[in-house]
Amino acid sequence: MSSTSTPMPSRTLSRRRLLQAAGAAACATVAAPAFAQTRAISITLPWVVNGSNYWPMVGKELGYFKKRGIDLTVSRGNGSVAAAQAVANKQFDLGVVFFGGTLVNMARGLPLQALATVGYDALMGNLVLEDSPIRAPKDFEGKRVGTVATSAESPYWTAYAAKTGIDLGKVTRQQLDARLIERALMDKQVDAITAIGSSSIPVLDSLGVKTRFIPWAKTGVQLYAAQVIARRETIEADAGLCQAMVDGILESVVYTLKKPEESLEILYKAQPEIGMAKGGKENAKISQGLAQATMVAPEAIEHGMGWSSIPTLAGMISLAARAGALTADAKPLVPEDLATNRFVGKIKLSSAEWEQIRKNVAPYNKMLGLA
Repeated sequence: MSSTSTPMPSRTLSRRRLLQAAGAAACATVAAPAFAQTRAISITLPWVVNGSNYWPMVGKELGYFKKRGIDLTVSRGNGSVAAAQAVANKQFDLGVVFFGGTLVNMARGLPLQALATVGYDALMGNLVLEDSPIRAPKDFEGKRVGTVATSAESPYWTAYAAKTGIDLGKVTRQQLDARLIERALMDKQVDAITAIGSSSIPVLDSLGVKTRFIPWAKTGVQLYAAQVIARRETIEADAGLCQAMVDGILESVVYTLKKPEESLEILYKAQPEIGMAKGGKENAKISQGLAQATMVAPEAIEHGMGWSSIPTLAGMISLAARAGALTADAKPLVPEDLATNRFVGKIKLSSAEWEQIRKNVAPYNKMLGLA
């Protein structure tokens, strides 16, 4: 992949002038730390490159990292838990990881911290076929529900059941392989599956299979989604790098929010195999829309892109403990240790910009049962 250099502004802009310039360019920018020499930095995504996580790649292609003195390498991951471990083990400098993966690893004692939150809902829930008779929580009783034991949402199914009064003794739970879970629903081997909406909905929709998503967030069973993470030692010893990376990533995120179609074209160019796969482009478009729907949140609107709510994190720690996602010998977690707002809040969108983004993601909120 090649990067196009974008010249640095000749002088520091005020926030108002900065946002005016961002509006003109359809992309927010921030003053970047200057490094004496270009630095080679690596980042891992939580999974394969798709519309829900590709913004570091967009920023690389647009030169957002190069202008900050960073030669960025973006790699795919193998799940958020494994990706977070890879960052902790120094295989990568930073990572884009779902909050649940960071939470589990920090409870195991790994020295990680989130530098910015990008998505505010992990989109945990149940997926059923469009014509399914399952309409209310109690309708799950007497039905077969497929799940992947190692999936991010699986531990929280019991929390959702407890919140909504589902008698799990009356539900047949079927363990499935991660590669086959959507096929099992499509072929009606199960009546419902537990799922991360931004992963499973695009797979089935791109195959022409219409579904309904039952979001657990409506009952308070909710975790943050994608976050930018780093090792504690990196944050303490190299704050300039952390700031440059967060600025570059959030600038990239804003570009994708404002120019979703152009962003996808960048993705297809960087990852041509997406366009060659059956339903690949449709999958990418849907996963982008679903992920962007989770970015429209009070934290980002009121405090700026990347902001994490510490009280909200405290509630999520309690939820994870009640759901059994944390082991009995887990290290006690302090919300302030999970995330810092030190590097965020610089990029703020106007009310008009947020309103346009809301219009763009409205069809995807409907897909998620949140409209």
